[in-house]
Amino acid sequence: MTSAHRRVAVVQAPAVAFDATAGLAALRDYARAAADDGCDIVVFPEAYLGGYPRGIAFGTAVGIRTPEGRDWYRRYHAGAVDIPGPITVELAAISSELKIFMVVGVIERAGGTLYCTVVFVDPQDGIISTRRKLMPTGAERLVWGQGDLAQSPVVQTRLGAVGAVICWENYMPLLRAYAYNEGVQLWCAPTADSRETWEIAMRHIAVEGRCYVVSANQFTRRSDYPDDYPLDVPPDTVLCDGASMIVDPTGTVLAGPERNGPAMLTADIDFAQNTRGAFDFDVSGHYSRPDLFTLLVRTERDEVVRKVGSQPVSVSNNETSDQ
Repeated sequence: MTSAHRRVAVVQAPAVAFDATAGLAALRDYARAAADDGCDIVVFPEAYLGGYPRGIAFGTAVGIRTPEGRDWYRRYHAGAVDIPGPITVELAAISSELKIFMVVGVIERAGGTLYCTVVFVDPQDGIISTRRKLMPTGAERLVWGQGDLAQSPVVQTRLGAVGAVICWENYMPLLRAYAYNEGVQLWCAPTADSRETWEIAMRHIAVEGRCYVVSANQFTRRSDYPDDYPLDVPPDTVLCDGASMIVDPTGTVLAGPERNGPAMLTADIDFAQNTRGAFDFDVSGHYSRPDLFTLLVRTERDEVVRKVGSQPVSVSNNETSDQ
């Protein structure tokens, strides 16, 4: 393949819920299968390490939190990912061993708060970027904190400009505008949404951004969750049917949407198509009107505690005091 050509893989598979460490074995198997198929990049779903707590309310109602719900949060927290930490070290090792770039959805643990996060893993440089979902959707706000733009949604890599926009962030037009302006070539959309409207959104983004779009979702059944998980449906009940897909910059679907079970989708892509598409529509270039519309983006991270003041003065060994 030329420098503009890549082969991408999308993993559609269930997480090992509440146990990110246990999920690493399946991740390695899928990444190896993608590498054996000649893929340069493999994309995993939202919350693939740590799990997406579908259908659970964590014992909440307005004004109510139950002890049982608090303990489910404790379990979710215990099975999440520290960044950096042992799991990110292992992700870097897998990427290096298989020589494949990975985009992985994880549940990140930071103090007492959990975040829905994407990790970018380079075979040579390890973890090169992470970013947290800006706005948890609906009841996700019970268990996930809000992210920021301290890290760009688009990472410049040896393979091209790879972006990751998580689930319903894809419905945020200003975030899309920012990502387009960052020059995204491969738009990764780890998600938990498998509705038909999601396919429409993915095709729209491909055409709007003149970029390839890769949507990765879990295919999950009740049996993929712990036996005592508080969701009273038969074990073979499908909780999410995936609908993962790959779309080219013209909006043509190259693979998927897949709804029949766990799967790995692949496609050969050519970033020259992005440029061909920009000939008549470049949303951040000749088809923009900065004289009429501009976007201000805050890229600093807000901290609840900031230390200010003078630093302590050190005395070198060759300095002597007055006698």
